[in-house]
Amino acid sequence: MTLEQSPAPGDVADVYDGIGRIYGSTWGPNFHYGYWDDDADQSSIEVATDRLTDMMIAGLAATPGQRVLDIGCGVGHPALRLARTTGAHVLGISVSHVQVAEANARADAAGLAGQATFQFTDAMNMPFPAGSFDAAWAFESMWHMPDRGRVLAEAARVLRPGGRLAVADVIERGPVSEEGRKVLDHICENYAVKSLGTIEEYRNALAANGFVDVEIRDITDNCARTTALMADTVETRRADLVALVGEEQTASLLDFMRRAAAAAESGYLILTATRA
Repeated sequence: MTLEQSPAPGDVADVYDGIGRIYGSTWGPNFHYGYWDDDADQSSIEVATDRLTDMMIAGLAATPGQRVLDIGCGVGHPALRLARTTGAHVLGISVSHVQVAEANARADAAGLAGQATFQFTDAMNMPFPAGSFDAAWAFESMWHMPDRGRVLAEAARVLRPGGRLAVADVIERGPVSEEGRKVLDHICENYAVKSLGTIEEYRNALAANGFVDVEIRDITDNCARTTALMADTVETRRADLVALVGEEQTASLLDFMRRAAAAAESGYLILTATRA
């Protein structure tokens, strides 16, 4: 386990084991962004988050019996949907012991314990043999990685030639205004994020690590309402958040969630690529 990172694995785990659990208790098990077709789309957050999960599943094109690596699996909800939909065998990794335990419990409850398993592993230092997976995804986990290039290098190593990679991630979009920089800095300081990636960074890192057939989509406009909706849901658990972090930090977090919702600099991408 690599512990000299910033943010360290424990920092990321603390976010999701603490404040993140309050977010998740109001948001539901599919704790990630949603996708809406357009402004007129009135789909619920449950429908919108499942839609984004299904877009990631389609990008992997996994088939029954293949081995898929979930890099930063959370509590396993997307991984279980992937396993159930495709028949693939999924191994999820996380730096949170709490998440790993919950994900394995969810797999057992869903009758998928033999098909989806989860373990404590650092994505920047994976213990898996080269070429041991047919596909991999990183679903809103890359923004927590101190070195995204190193994670992509590890992904390339453990994927077989021709293996598929899918990534969904929060990104920085330029030009960045003074207000936008304040919002982005707050995200980094409060959510165990070293920096937000950019589309150009991803293109360069994927090419440097032997990925081809790269397709990147900026879907910010389709995901933009997520942060405002999350702020609304967290407001319903305000007392719990105050008990955890205090009134001042609670007010600050909610304020910045709403400011982030309005910041064009906070973007979102989805990409697919093939291991050459």
